[in-house]
Amino acid sequence: MLKTVTFTLMHFCIAFSVAYALTGSIAVGGLVAAVEPLCNSVGFYFHEKIWQRFEKPGKQAAIPKHAWLHHHA
Repeated sequence: MLKTVTFTLMHFCIAFSVAYALTGSIAVGGLVAAVEPLCNSVGFYFHEKIWQRFEKPGKQAAIPKHAWLHHHA
């Protein structure tokens, strides 16, 4: 949990710093630092949902028929 909190704080600081550096505005930096991580979280949720459609849970890669040559005792 501590790792999550520190990562979140780092994310806010980076978002604020970049927005402040680009605009020179503390208000804009604060707004971006508050909104951008939220938008990223929502985007990540949908990104994961899309990727779940491509992943086959529990399915392992097929073993080639010639694999017995390498595993024959």
